[in-house]
Amino acid sequence: MKFSKEIQIALVAIASIVVLFFGLKFLKGMTVFSTDDNYYATFDDIMGLSASTPIYANGYRVGVVENIIFDYQGRKQIVAVLGLDKQMRLPKGSSAEISKDLMGNIQLDLVMGPNPADLMAPGDTLRGAEQQGLMGKASAMLPQVEKMLPKLDSILASVNALLADPALAHSLHNIDDITANLTSTTSQLHLLSVSLNKQLPGMMEKADGVLANTNTLTHNLSELDIAMTMAKVNNTLANVEQMTAKLNSNDGTLGLLMRDPQLYRNLNATMTHVDSLMIDLRQHPKRYVHFSVFGRKDK
Repeated sequence: MKFSKEIQIALVAIASIVVLFFGLKFLKGMTVFSTDDNYYATFDDIMGLSASTPIYANGYRVGVVENIIFDYQGRKQIVAVLGLDKQMRLPKGSSAEISKDLMGNIQLDLVMGPNPADLMAPGDTLRGAEQQGLMGKASAMLPQVEKMLPKLDSILASVNALLADPALAHSLHNIDDITANLTSTTSQLHLLSVSLNKQLPGMMEKADGVLANTNTLTHNLSELDIAMTMAKVNNTLANVEQMTAKLNSNDGTLGLLMRDPQLYRNLNATMTHVDSLMIDLRQHPKRYVHFSVFGRKDK
């Protein structure tokens, strides 16, 4: 069977259109003969999300965005049609987050739900969200930074006032003097340590001599007859006790002298008479002593 040139041209054109269609889908990252399951995700702002945007789960590519449905009436959210691999299972509560890197490349990340046993069915709708990223976190911090600016300005003013204070320069000068003194003290301590290290052997020898003397003294003390010494002490104490008993009794001269009041009065009277006699002897010696060459003369 022979086709005319017109039919051949038509068949070539149709084949070219089919190859171009599937080639464009392939270049966009879509599966040529798609067997993916379709899910839907709703967004308030898709941030440039478009068809053929890759979809990742835990960093692994699991599909692409097949289509974006925009509500031109402005009554509903923007819907993205997600083509996911049939082996992909989404737990209920999963969400789709739009993320953008520093180069501006956009991708869609799936955040899995908490219960892997409770799964979503193809055709269900995921909650769409925007991943904050570094720039988003930085922008969220801007209000707090703005609140901190007056405090930072006050702190900087206080620091400038402190730096301009002449007392600070004086204190720094004093610190230099203190550092110099510490250096000198450290040098002196080093010299003292060196001197002590030199004298340490002699000191150790003297200490050894003192310890030897101490050992000798301890040895001598250990050789003393403590029992004999205590016996002598007890004997002495007994003699003292016996003498004290005799002194306290009426027997003996010392006992009578200590305990007889009449003897004390007699001795006292005798001493008084002796004293009177001595006084009279000193005043009238001739009454008691008389020398004469020619014999005694009666008065």
